[in-house]
Parts: sequence; structure tokens; C-alpha cells
Amino acid sequence: MKTKDVILELRTQKGLSQDELAEKVFVTRQAVSRWENGETTPNTETLKLLSKLFDVSINTLLGSPRQLICQCCGMPLEDSTISKEVDGIFNEEYCKWCYADGEFAYDSIDDLIDYCAEHMANENCSSEQVRAYMREMLPKLNYWKQYVALGDEETFNEFKMQLIDEFNALNIEGMPKVENLNALVGGFVNLEYKLPNGKSIKFLDDGVTYLGNQLECEFGGDRCFGIIANMDFLLVCTYEENGTNPELVIYKKR
Repeated sequence: MKTKDVILELRTQKGLSQDELAEKVFVTRQAVSRWENGETTPNTETLKLLSKLFDVSINTLLGSPRQLICQCCGMPLEDSTISKEVDGIFNEEYCKWCYADGEFAYDSIDDLIDYCAEHMANENCSSEQVRAYMREMLPKLNYWKQYVALGDEETFNEFKMQLIDEFNALNIEGMPKVENLNALVGGFVNLEYKLPNGKSIKFLDDGVTYLGNQLECEFGGDRCFGIIANMDFLLVCTYEENGTNPELVIYKKR
């Protein structure tokens, strides 16, 4: 199915006119008409709005050109099993069991393998066969590549503690002591910062998993701290609710 046919079908199912759909995604009726005639396709931001409105993935809107699999557990993804961010936008990298509302269910590859071995084993595939398959397959997925790069889980935990020490050594006024870092998808935390020269910039890759956390400011108020890191850098910023009005505090190469 082509994008033009998908949009027409979804609009019809929802009982919307071209004018009504245009109003909901902030475009003109003529733009909707061009989509449905196959003359143009929606841009990235409009695809996100359509995805949320119709409750389908962008992959579905584009005619399902990719076979999506969860980059944490490896299961095939359909619209009903794809994860969502806090704002309701689909995250097409993960299933809803591995990642939901900005948080991962697993930060230990062994925990995931234990769970799968218990629930996937059957008369045709033993628990040990499941374990062997998962140990072969998981390190190839984006979420677990960070562990492979560092060697093993123990080394990864040591790396997290090192990052925590580095964040605390910054001694940023108002930022509480960092005690924990969580795995965070780049697309969920990739805020856009305005530079002194008036240009705006994003520092992260939407498809990469980072380590970070959100911390309440010791001075109170509406703003909180966001911290993000990987093997190459430390980033500290502040922002208001839902990441609005972000301000970069420090970006430091490691």
C-alpha cells in the first residue's frame, strides 16, 4: 500500500474530511489533497502528527517499507506492539514491553535472557536453546551494542559509576548529587539548544541509546536538570516541564 492510499484510508476510517484533517495537523486542505493524489508526502514533523492522530506508526503511514524489530529483544513490531514516548508519539525502535514512557524495562542482558528462557521455552525449543539463541542475537541489536563495546555487564556498571563521578566532579550550582544513570533513547532526550550566535543545534542521535537522568533543582522552581552521557561526552542542561525552554549548561568532551 502506498502512502497516498494509507492516508486516504485512515482519514476515511476516522470520518474526517480533507479540511478537518488539514486543521488537525496544521496544513492546508490542498496539502492533504496532494498527499492523497500521490503528488507529495508529508514532512517528518507532519508524519509525527499523523502518526499520533491515527495511532499508527510512521512506518505504516509510509506503506511499511521496513520490517521493524525491537532493538532490545528482537521481536517483530506491529502498530499494536510498538512503544510510545510520554507524549504519545510512537518509538519505532522498541516494543512496548521493553520501552515505555521514556524508560527501559531492562538494563541487564542476563535479566532479559532469563525472562525469555522462562517464557519462550516449549516442547519444540528448550530453555537452553532459547538462551543460546538470545545470546547470539541480542548483541547485534542497537540497545545492547553499548554493552558489547564495553565488554560485559560488570564493565558496563563500572563505566556508569565512572560517569557518575565525572558528573559530580562538575560541581554545578543547584544540581544535586548524581546517584544513578538510566538508559535513554536519543530521540526522547534530543533537545534543541539555541546558541549565542542565534543558531539552534541538537547534540544527540535520535537512534542511539545514552545514559542519563533527570534531577530536581536544589533551588526549587519549575526547571530541572537533565544529564546525558556516553563514552565521548557529558551534557548537562536545564528545562521546564516536558523538555520545554531547554538551556545548555555544559557540553564536555571526555
